[in-house]
Amino acid sequence: MAEVSGPGKFSERTDKAVSAANNSLPNAGYGEQADYQEQKSGAGMAQSPGGNMDFSSIFGNPASRVVGFGEPSMEPGLPVTDGASMGAGAGMEAISPQTQEGDAYFAAYLPALEYLANQPGSSDAARNLVRRIKYSL
Repeated sequence: MAEVSGPGKFSERTDKAVSAANNSLPNAGYGEQADYQEQKSGAGMAQSPGGNMDFSSIFGNPASRVVGFGEPSMEPGLPVTDGASMGAGAGMEAISPQTQEGDAYFAAYLPALEYLANQPGSSDAARNLVRRIKYSL
């Protein structure tokens, strides 16, 4: 009979084969726990494609670049509509990479884009963008 979860605050996930709390098999038969631990110790753990890279090592601390609502603007001469198709300031050409020598504009972002493109579940479009940027350099 399958394990049943309790109600409300007593509920627990029952669809996992390995208990997250102690990293062991739940309801293991005689000798199965020792076999499992032995097999697990001999297997290599999965590594991320980029080594030990994480978001903060690529982009830094994002909280350090947050400007509060009560703080003065970091660019006082720039209208909020800059980069929009309507309003004051430059139009869409201000954010278009074509004005910055095409894909070479994104060369500074290449390490971060490669990391994202190499993640499991990344789209073909992301990988093609990285290939296109590398080709243009």
